[in-house]
Amino acid sequence: MEKACSNQHFLVLMQTAKAIQERIKQEITSFNLTITEFSVLEVLYHKGKQTIQQIGTSILISSGSMTYVIDKLEQKGLLMRNDCPNDRRVIHITLTDDGKSLMNKIMPKHKELIDLIFSSLQQDEAQAMVKALKKVSKKVEA
Repeated sequence: MEKACSNQHFLVLMQTAKAIQERIKQEITSFNLTITEFSVLEVLYHKGKQTIQQIGTSILISSGSMTYVIDKLEQKGLLMRNDCPNDRRVIHITLTDDGKSLMNKIMPKHKELIDLIFSSLQQDEAQAMVKALKKVSKKVEA
């Protein structure tokens, strides 16, 4: 008799997350962006002006890596750094017009993809999944 896998929930979560990330990566690379670059642009698109630290916290990336990604996106003309007039230590990051235009092109397709990925779930299943994942997240953070 085969023993049941005690960490099946973890394995399924990791496999699913990897599959979703790979599918999103396919979509995003068609716009000449990496997943991390897209994540930075997405934060700025939804939240507006942010500091490097705020962006890093939102997408869970260290400040050293963030600086590299910000440099790359600035070279592509998709975002710009702005000095904070009240605090010279703070630099705000904003989308350029080209960055906004690109994100206006990407986001409808991205939303469609996310909706498609989760379309097999009923509304109550999706809510239960979110509730369960938040519960796990709180346990991890405790």
